[in-house]
Amino acid sequence: MAFVVVLGLGKSGIMAARLLMKQGKQVVILEERNGTQLTKLARDLLKEGITVRLGVSLNYSSLKEFLPLTRIITSPAIPWNHPALNYCREQDIPICGDTTLAWEACGRTPWITVTGTNGKTTVTHLVGHILSYTGLDAPICGNIGIPVNEVILSRKNVGSALPNWLVVELSSYQIESAPALQPQFAIWTTLTPDHLERHGTLVNYRLIKRSLVEKASHQILNGNDPDLRASASMWPQATWVTTDPTISLPGYIKPKLWIEAGQVTTQQGPLFSTDCLAMLGDHNQQNLLMATAVGMQIDLEPALIEKAFRCFPGVPHRLELIRRYKGICFYNDSKATNFDAAESGVKAVKEPMVVIAGGQAKYGSSKDWIKQLRLKARAIILFGEARGEFSMLLETNQYKGEVHSCLDLEQAVPLSLSIALRCKCQAVLFSPACASFDQYKNFEERGDDFREKVKALIRIDHIALQ
Repeated sequence: MAFVVVLGLGKSGIMAARLLMKQGKQVVILEERNGTQLTKLARDLLKEGITVRLGVSLNYSSLKEFLPLTRIITSPAIPWNHPALNYCREQDIPICGDTTLAWEACGRTPWITVTGTNGKTTVTHLVGHILSYTGLDAPICGNIGIPVNEVILSRKNVGSALPNWLVVELSSYQIESAPALQPQFAIWTTLTPDHLERHGTLVNYRLIKRSLVEKASHQILNGNDPDLRASASMWPQATWVTTDPTISLPGYIKPKLWIEAGQVTTQQGPLFSTDCLAMLGDHNQQNLLMATAVGMQIDLEPALIEKAFRCFPGVPHRLELIRRYKGICFYNDSKATNFDAAESGVKAVKEPMVVIAGGQAKYGSSKDWIKQLRLKARAIILFGEARGEFSMLLETNQYKGEVHSCLDLEQAVPLSLSIALRCKCQAVLFSPACASFDQYKNFEERGDDFREKVKALIRIDHIALQ
């Protein structure tokens, strides 16, 4: 009996296994972790015909039982060059990620893919919102937490047609495990050093992103990004956008969309005002342009695109205004998992402010982030695993404001309110500049916790005043 082995009992692995079952495959999921909740989940999946083995280390000997293997579907969390996977390749066992499985199962449904170090989640939401607003069936999925296979499976289970479009956010981990993917559109938002603990060098990281864009029918690139701009000559046929019409691109490359006098503009003239998007920050003007470029290329009317932007609700965990209280705005920017994203957050929020940062530190340059903190933050509250490292970083770079250290958000949130009131700050910005994995499963869980801590703090404060 030939098996397909799915590595990892996360959401993407479960959805991949269910889709494979739908296709009549014999499936087993291998998971290194163990525990009561996982045992219950494994029992539930067994009722569906999916075998789960818990506490199984990833090595070739653990796979031997299931030989001959038809295929291995690996998790984005497992390095693509893991020794066990490399050995399987030597045995000619096909290996891919769950994104490849989705690509094969989606039929003729075209993909709009979005990648980049920062900005990809916002652009994914914007594109999905525009298309849905104009009546197209275009669910968002991928790296934003909704596996593509979940969307496909939900349609197949009820006999519904597949969507008109799939709007898919892709991380570098997902791209490297999906070499067969050939999207209709690839949007590349930004590139700065990230995930170097996995990819080794910026060159490797860039090549992974580039591999997706090269295989797309249409490329949309952000001319404001220095790294993308430096390789502009490689993409002469791409749609370039920029918030600065004077930006330096090679002479034969002209932006297709830009901002001039507060208007989204093309060679034919202005389309609509940029104030249609109620999101803070210059970086969101870039995101607006990239989403507009997709709409224009699939022949949506500019007036409809503008109307869609005007009712866009924003992106959870990305400069999300939780509420105003005592003249202070509390912003949840948990999606800022690196220095560059956190720098954009600080730049976007009105000063003076209190910044809460910390978590699991990542590689990258903190120079521009600290520059913005020196300009705009009267106090910084550090929490989590990185608090000692960040404290030294701020001291070394001569940050002059207050620096406080806390174990977790339970301590940090009430402290932020008292400091903001004392220092007459207009905002508390939760923008961690770190991964979340020291204390949370993901940045969403971390942002949800911040949101709840703020709401609980305000409720307690109201009770104390009665």
